[in-house]
Amino acid sequence: MMNKATLNLYIFLSFILLPMDLFGQQGNGGTLSGNLETQGNFYIRDAEIGAANIPQYDNQLYGANTWVNLTYNNWGFDFGLRFDAFQHSQLPNPLDSYTDEGIGRWYIRKELDKLDISAGYIYDQLGSGIIFRSYEARALFIDNALLGLRLAYDIAPDWEVKVFSGRQKFRFDTYGSVVRGLGLEGFITGKEGSNWSMAPGIGVVGRTHSEETIDQLLATIATYTPQDTVSVDYNSYALAAFNTLSAGPWSWYVEGAYKTSEVFFDPFADKLNWDGQIAQGKFVRRSGSVLYSSLSYAAKGLGISLEAKRTENFTFRTNPFVALNQGMINFLPPMSRENTYRLTTRYVPATQEIGEMAVQADIRYSPSKNVSLNANLSNITNLNDEVLYQELYTEISYKYKRKWTLLGGVQVQNYNQDVFEEKPGVPNVQTIIPYVDFLYKIDRKKAIRFEAQTMFVGQDTKAGFKQDYGDWVFGLVEYTMAPHWTFAVSDMYNMTPGKNAPDDGNGGKKAIHYPRVDVYYSRKANRFSLSFIKQVEGVVCSGGICRLEPAFSGVRLGVNAAF
Repeated sequence: MMNKATLNLYIFLSFILLPMDLFGQQGNGGTLSGNLETQGNFYIRDAEIGAANIPQYDNQLYGANTWVNLTYNNWGFDFGLRFDAFQHSQLPNPLDSYTDEGIGRWYIRKELDKLDISAGYIYDQLGSGIIFRSYEARALFIDNALLGLRLAYDIAPDWEVKVFSGRQKFRFDTYGSVVRGLGLEGFITGKEGSNWSMAPGIGVVGRTHSEETIDQLLATIATYTPQDTVSVDYNSYALAAFNTLSAGPWSWYVEGAYKTSEVFFDPFADKLNWDGQIAQGKFVRRSGSVLYSSLSYAAKGLGISLEAKRTENFTFRTNPFVALNQGMINFLPPMSRENTYRLTTRYVPATQEIGEMAVQADIRYSPSKNVSLNANLSNITNLNDEVLYQELYTEISYKYKRKWTLLGGVQVQNYNQDVFEEKPGVPNVQTIIPYVDFLYKIDRKKAIRFEAQTMFVGQDTKAGFKQDYGDWVFGLVEYTMAPHWTFAVSDMYNMTPGKNAPDDGNGGKKAIHYPRVDVYYSRKANRFSLSFIKQVEGVVCSGGICRLEPAFSGVRLGVNAAF
């Protein structure tokens, strides 16, 4: 039998030879393009900040992550190939080392009249992704592409039906369960000159567990006491209906989803052990539901957006034994603002699959072309009305001609560290973060930018210290010489250390500087970066999907190139 490495090599060689060999023709006007993204980390041990006691700091001293994409278009076909390489990588597990390389993705796509055919590793979604979304987020080591076949057919000018089937990608292999789905999406508008339209759709996704997964589930549940035992099925289904209604400046999106009863792991469920002790976390059998809606209004100088979402038992995975960012068939829309500054992004809520009730409002107003105001409010609780996350974010921006821009505001947060970071018994972190950003254009090619942020956190009365790592101050200076060079120097200082800050050896906590120096060089489609980084432990998120990032100390080299 052909092993995985041989298959990858065969696919790679077939892709390279394809332009010369397909149909016995030469290039015939085809287009080849691609891009490279690589990041090399050179680790410098720093036990004081927690950058120690993992292989990269103790002996390997180096790690790298690389992706190389190639796409070729000819004869009405689209071909794609991506080579992935990981050497001593922390991406899969921040506390371990991972090394492997191979073909991370390949695909072939062809349109035949009204039929669109895609085979290989497929990225797609139904609606907003609540019941199905296959996508990639490299910073979180998410690549849940579906290895299989996708067919889409235009049954009418504004209506499309699509079906897909395959197995979900797991690194350079696949999970055992089979996933398939059906979607119907359309577009309806009024007569000529009308100002309204609708984009309705429905979808259904099914998942069939492999024999190995079923056997593992049965063996695990067999260890439970009788009151915790549940039955196991091979198949589970998720259904959704969604619609976007647009009328003048208004747009309203609504989506409802239901998942049939299945077995999944609930980390918050109580389990009775045979010795009579209560433990937390067990496999349960429940159905699930999600209701999500957003309403937006846009007019001259004013933009308003309102969102609401209720989630109950909607964890939908290709394997019930994987957790965190692994094996996700679906995607639940995040319900907090996507912030950008260093301290405003320190505490970010991860989307909760088991239970969440969330609302968010965002208002933007520009009274003139030089002034812009923004306010955002988020409130997230579990289904028992326990606060998980609250945020109030305000921002004001003023532009003086084309010479300088001043931006500033305040962020206030209430963050449940027990739930989001699995730190039991700690109180919710309370923060107040004022910030300011000033950009001054020296001339047409040169500019300098300053950032300043301060974080004040609440007091942990039980610990006798400030919460978590305590109060912070952050400052940055960035100098740009277009079109090639950018230089940045920053420092994050733990000015009032909290209970999780390093001990100072005298019963107190130590204040530490976390400096960073960056040099960026860009030329045409190429960008190079070289950075010295000392970074505190924190949370990294993308679209509500989060992971805990360990402390980092070292030098980072990055290269991005396109051709």
